[in-house]
Amino acid sequence: MRLTAEELLAGGSLTYTVAIPDEQLRPGANGPANGPAGEGQEARTVVLRPLTVTDIQVIVKAAREDDLLTSSLILQRTLVEPRLAAAQIMALPAGLVKFLVDEVNRISGLATTGDALAEAVQAPLSRACFVLAREFGWTPQAVSEMTVGQILLYLELLNCGATPGEEAK
Repeated sequence: MRLTAEELLAGGSLTYTVAIPDEQLRPGANGPANGPAGEGQEARTVVLRPLTVTDIQVIVKAAREDDLLTSSLILQRTLVEPRLAAAQIMALPAGLVKFLVDEVNRISGLATTGDALAEAVQAPLSRACFVLAREFGWTPQAVSEMTVGQILLYLELLNCGATPGEEAK
């Protein structure tokens, strides 16, 4: 069954109520006030919406000019309730900002699950890059800039018994 344009666009207008753990609101606090919300406390929530392509384009453009604005722009664009001014977002505790940005990434479909991460690490190309970095002393960045053909060539050298330093011969 094919989706309509309206069905595809509907996800961008959805909102999600996210419970904020008390330890994010009062980091380092001790005692009953820091207990779980289920113990006589009502859950404290915010309403978030997922990032859209337009949001990401604006954030990426701004991030080129100032890397520190990325998280605050993400929250400024996605925090539906309560609405906060940019100065208020910049005054939030860093741990709370990280928690909220992680939640925005999750509801936007941008988060990597533990299973997906484990699968990526086990992927043959990922393993090959790790082996080359280890065997030849290259940085992960250097290996990631190689073509698949180059990766295969160096793996073949390793299979033939070449040692680091011999690859230039």
